[in-house]
Amino acid sequence: MQETPLLNNRYQLEKSIGTGGMALVYRARDLMLERNVAIKILREDFSADPTFRERFRQEAKAAANLYHPNIVTIHDFGLDAGQFFIVMENVPGKDLKSILQQRGRIKWEEALSLIVQACAGVGYAHRAGLVHCDIKPHNMLVTPDMRLKVADFGIARALASIQPEEKANVVWGSPQYFSPEQASGGAPSPASDVYSLGVVLYEMLTGRLPFIATTANELAQMHREAQPTPPRTLNPEIPESLNQILLKVLRKEPSARYRTADQLGRVLLTITNPADLPGPTATFQDAPTIGSSPISSASFPVEPVIEPVGIRPIADSKVLKTYQKDDNPLDIDWGTWILGLFALLAVGGLIPLWLWVYFTYNPPLP
Repeated sequence: MQETPLLNNRYQLEKSIGTGGMALVYRARDLMLERNVAIKILREDFSADPTFRERFRQEAKAAANLYHPNIVTIHDFGLDAGQFFIVMENVPGKDLKSILQQRGRIKWEEALSLIVQACAGVGYAHRAGLVHCDIKPHNMLVTPDMRLKVADFGIARALASIQPEEKANVVWGSPQYFSPEQASGGAPSPASDVYSLGVVLYEMLTGRLPFIATTANELAQMHREAQPTPPRTLNPEIPESLNQILLKVLRKEPSARYRTADQLGRVLLTITNPADLPGPTATFQDAPTIGSSPISSASFPVEPVIEPVGIRPIADSKVLKTYQKDDNPLDIDWGTWILGLFALLAVGGLIPLWLWVYFTYNPPLP
């Protein structure tokens, strides 16, 4: 690709900071708003394909409506000199894969803090009707203050456009991290993202992937058929409750996992008090909007969250209070209802008095 120094007469490319399967990433300067940004430029062979370009444009528009502290914000996208590009928030720090390569496995408390933040961001996208499709540590950026942001929603697709019987000609996702249904060429769902989050958490806790093979086909078969080694076998420091959660997340059938990243995040937060964890505490109360219309969480099937045995509940946690409020699907204001009930009883108590007055002045005929 021939480098374009200035995109749309606005974005000055400064330095290449990464490469991916479909794009090159640059650090750039937004000359109009005078701020640093990151720009992903589609590879020439993709930019030249009008079908892929249109799909990428639609997905970038959908992802640009996501505003969450644990998601890399998309500022702009466009086409210049035959190059399709997307402008994103510039996040300081490193991607999670680089951290894992440097440190090996991560202490379970720290890993829990990071994955809960990832669940908050991905869960927000799920409620907005988007599936990431390619969750992996390469797409998770960690700032120096331990805030995690999920990047690369550029390949996400609106759930409304996915048909249950749809089969993809090209398998979505990275073979090391994709779900069994993605390995089979099926359409991804929120539960697919949950599986991928589980693979990332497994790698953080154990320092290795749950499945290792020499070819993508072998990896795909292992995701579909093989059972992972329990993470606690590889790292005895992992709490048994976390071990159980992770094995549930890595089940082959989507219906056997947690249905959304929000559900997974809530369950993970019950392992320990989030105030004890390093880094910022994630919340799951944000209501996603597309334009001016709120997107209801009813877009996804809801199942009860079954806690594994041995999990210690959170005590005196603001996060728990938030979840208790969110778990009320009707958003009932019980105080108002109680006051209304008292008013009804008070009015009803006057009925005998009204009857006495009526019959006093209108006695019944003998």
